[in-house]
Amino acid sequence: MKIIDLKSKDRLKDVLQMLYVCRFTDEKMNKLVKQNKGTAFFLSHSGHELIGVLSAFHLQAKKDYFLPYYRDRAVVIGLGSDLKDIFAAFLARDSIHHSSGRMMPDHFCDNTLNIPCQSSCVGSQFLQAVGVARALDNDEIVYVSAGDGATSQGDFHEALNFSSIYKLPVLFSIQDNEYAISTTKKEQTAGSIENVFKNYENLKVISVDGSNYLETSNALIEAVKYLREKKGPVLFVSKVPRLGAHSISDDPKKYKTDEILQKELKKDPIPLFENFLLDEKILTQNEIDSIKKESFDFVEKQAEDAQKVDFPKVESVDKKLFKPIEIKEKIDFIKDQEPITIMDALNHALKEEMEINPNILVFGQDVADKKGGVFGITRGISDKFSKKRCFNTPLAESTIIGLAIGLSMTGKIPVCEIQFSDYIWTGMNQLVNELASIYYRSNGEYNCPVVIRIPTGGYIQGGPYHSQSIEAFLAHVPGLKIVAPSNAKDAKMLLKASIKDPNPVVFLEHKAIYRQRNFAATLEPTKDSIIPLGKAEIVHEGEDVTIVCYSMMVMYAVEIAKKLKKEKISVEVIDLRTIVPLDIDTIVNSIKKTSKLLILHEDKKFGGFGAEIASLVSEKAYDYLDAPIKRIGALDIPVPFSKVLEDAYFPSKEKIEKEIRKLVSF
Repeated sequence: MKIIDLKSKDRLKDVLQMLYVCRFTDEKMNKLVKQNKGTAFFLSHSGHELIGVLSAFHLQAKKDYFLPYYRDRAVVIGLGSDLKDIFAAFLARDSIHHSSGRMMPDHFCDNTLNIPCQSSCVGSQFLQAVGVARALDNDEIVYVSAGDGATSQGDFHEALNFSSIYKLPVLFSIQDNEYAISTTKKEQTAGSIENVFKNYENLKVISVDGSNYLETSNALIEAVKYLREKKGPVLFVSKVPRLGAHSISDDPKKYKTDEILQKELKKDPIPLFENFLLDEKILTQNEIDSIKKESFDFVEKQAEDAQKVDFPKVESVDKKLFKPIEIKEKIDFIKDQEPITIMDALNHALKEEMEINPNILVFGQDVADKKGGVFGITRGISDKFSKKRCFNTPLAESTIIGLAIGLSMTGKIPVCEIQFSDYIWTGMNQLVNELASIYYRSNGEYNCPVVIRIPTGGYIQGGPYHSQSIEAFLAHVPGLKIVAPSNAKDAKMLLKASIKDPNPVVFLEHKAIYRQRNFAATLEPTKDSIIPLGKAEIVHEGEDVTIVCYSMMVMYAVEIAKKLKKEKISVEVIDLRTIVPLDIDTIVNSIKKTSKLLILHEDKKFGGFGAEIASLVSEKAYDYLDAPIKRIGALDIPVPFSKVLEDAYFPSKEKIEKEIRKLVSF
């Protein structure tokens, strides 16, 4: 490694200048927030500047990756992010980077500096950083920062665990100011952070006085060497003072005594650094004063210029929810072959796409080796493509989705598996608050081509925790596409389309029809066959009533439609195939023909996705209806285990047929 002269005059002048720029920026923002210039939020960074500036100096901008939390503006400024742009983002203007007014201040995002889109969620960046690190092949380092309060989050433990298992080059920079807003360290952590986490294998733990230039610099040199050599991650704990309030609405005097406030002022890194420069006779007071004035004037000019930046255009408010994609439908089938099941169709789709694109990675619980997942969908993939491209993860849903986010922001295409839809909930923060909105929040700077495969649904005597349907929850989250195939051909072609999609896709696979042959098995589409998301299919034509359904319920609906056809009752069955985007046009056009609508899903009726379809139809096709819209769903209770109770819980063929007859005769 290159030897760094920590007492070089040029280096120390640069450090001092950056410290002043950071402090004056903080002070200027504190004034601007009170002047009604576009922003309503301010987070003080004062006291945290030195660790951020030095981290930027010891790492390499545009080579290493940075996931800074909201009190780490110093590392972003130190990396060379345009200060005018930072001020513009602070003022909620149409900035070039940092979300262009779509997120609160200090939620950094700059793809030119390898700063992925950050958020307000405490600690969610840890697992994303680990995902970024997993994607890197050379000696790059991933820097991720947070306050000491964030170490209480489960994601922090999960991130340390995964990065330690794989010796990933992640620098976990914890800026320990001893307060999580007003909650003290003793109320947060049972012991010191360093001692609590020191026993992870391959994890190097370093603790420093984050107000001491030489101590922090030497420790960073040690950390960077360890990381570049790929020996494992580093937990770097810096003791720093938080000299300001947590935020604009916080008053530290409510929970800090005058004695504590004075003690913190004595740890202010800037006066300490000035004294170091004078004591070492590196700079004179005049030189320090000159740098200070230049820095102040620079900050004032950047803030002034930022106020001239326009606010975002109102018409842009609903733009960039999804990154555009166009897929042209192509459907051919392999000749002279027996029908395949959904299980085989998914397995073949994964293998065919992985052969084409080396950036596709498959991972989740038990997906590698001979097991290939609890349902065998990924069987043979790790043997064929290596365990670098198909690997097992710890039993931790937040880890799986957080990894996927980080991987996707480096150009990888993660296809991850959550073992059962019932267990998605511990990963919902990463899915809902993070993954779904990254393209929108980053104003198009980052997109996440992630596919999350999830076995779902009931009818298998799985009880409350192996039978849930989650599509209605997910459909309410802007930025997620949701797929729910009913048969093998659609499963294969829709999975291929999902993998090619630059947006996050949740791919719901009904486990009761994985191996079902009477309906779900079909001829196998060819390798280049594909259908776009958002296109429903009429799987049984009729004129008396329209049934809209998806997933396993399509099988029930078609079976009943064929039975009723013998009685001259003509039922049109629409297989949605994708829930988001929803093909409402196919539904409306069918209603224009039949004038009656029955919506069928196995999820609970109350608040189910059928309610949204009914609402849209009432808005777009009310004049064509000759009868009230009918919905069929499960009972509004948890899924019971006993078979007799489960049969009473889910929609039955008998109930569906009865409701069709009533609707036709209305």
